Amino acid sequence: MQLIPAIDLMRGKIVRLTRGDPKTAKVYDQFGGPVETARKWQADGAGKLHIIDLDATFGAGDNLSVIAEIVKSVDLPIQVGGGIRTVDAARRLLRLGISQVILGALAFSNPAAITQIQREFGAEAVIVALDNKGGKIMVEGWRTETSMHVKAAMEKFTALGVRMFLITSITKDGTLSGPDFETLRKACGHPNVEVIAAGGIGGLNDLTALNRIGVKGVVIGKALYEGRFTLKEALKSIGEA
Repeated sequence: MQLIPAIDLMRGKIVRLTRGDPKTAKVYDQFGGPVETARKWQADGAGKLHIIDLDATFGAGDNLSVIAEIVKSVDLPIQVGGGIRTVDAARRLLRLGISQVILGALAFSNPAAITQIQREFGAEAVIVALDNKGGKIMVEGWRTETSMHVKAAMEKFTALGVRMFLITSITKDGTLSGPDFETLRKACGHPNVEVIAAGGIGGLNDLTALNRIGVKGVVIGKALYEGRFTLKEALKSIGEA
C-alpha cells in the first residue's frame, strides 16, 4: 500500500480544509512552502505526491506555477486534481510533467474526455475521483450531488478502461476521525481496480486497517500536518520502511 502525502494549495500556500469548506482553511507552513514540503516528503520516503489546486476547484485562479515548481524540485510521480474541467486543463498539467490527473466533474459530464486523455497520455494517466457522502457521488468542489453511487460509478468507468479510483468520504475529510471503512471495503471488492482512500485518516491504526482491506494507496493530509504521526512512522506501521 502506497502512502501519498497531500499538498492542498490555496493562494500558493499549503492549507487543509474540513469537509471541503473553504472557510475552514488552515495554513501549514512549518515545513516551509509547498516546494520545501514536497522535498521533505520525498526525503521521508514518499513514493508519490497528491496535489489539489483548491483555487482552481473554487474558480478563484490556479496554482499552476507552484505545481510546475514542485514537479521540477522532486523526483516522484505526482497526481493532481482540482478544477480540471476540460481536456485542455488536463493536458496543461500532464505536459508540466505530472503523472496523473484526478477527474471529478469532467468524468461525469463528459466521459469521452477520459478516453481522449488516455489516448494521448496513456491508460494510467487518469484517476477518477469518487467523492461521496453516504455513498452518493458529489462533484464541483463537493457542491453538486449526482444521482450515482460509488458501485455504479466504478462499473461505468471501468468499462472505459479506468483502473484507479480516488475515494474520498466527504463527511470524514479533515476530521481525523477515521476513514469510511464500509464504502472502501465494498469498493476494494470490485474486480481489476486500485482504490486510493482519502478522508478521515487520524492514526496509524487507520493505515493498518486500510492495508488489511486491500486499499492500494492512502492520501494523508491533516494527520501529517497536525503531527499525529510522521511519514516515517506511517511507512513503518505498514511494513514499508
